[in-house]
Amino acid sequence: MIIIGVWNVIGRYLGRIIGRELSSNAYLEAQWYMFDLVFFLGAAYILKHDEHVRVDIFYSQCSPKRKALINLLGTVLFLIPFCVLVIIFSWDTVIYSWIDLEVSPDPGGLPRYPIKTLIPIAFILLIFQGISETIKNFAILTNRLEPQEAQNNGEL
Repeated sequence: MIIIGVWNVIGRYLGRIIGRELSSNAYLEAQWYMFDLVFFLGAAYILKHDEHVRVDIFYSQCSPKRKALINLLGTVLFLIPFCVLVIIFSWDTVIYSWIDLEVSPDPGGLPRYPIKTLIPIAFILLIFQGISETIKNFAILTNRLEPQEAQNNGEL
């Protein structure tokens, strides 16, 4: 992604100097497609390793069991329903994109349907990880898993 970004910048300016187009919309779109891959497919991984953005004003002061309760409620009440809504509302867009074999409207642009398919896939993966987090946090709350044990296994 960085290499393509650097090439886009160098190609744009070098192309002006030599009077030839060295960059293209395909390169620009490839760069943001790669960003989409990292963002979408990394979300569940980030959640698994507890590296997601969180406002820690109160959370950092909580006991491990209270953290497990907050995580459990947040996952069940917010994360999973949000993921389901995104899947529901993006489904038709993805289907129609495949039916039309949607391509970027920009000259030389890339097909859009493969990258749009990542939307439901990413949120399905996030639901699976959310279910895993729910099970783990429930186990902590019911004393079936020690918070320190979950943390040592890279689960918390």
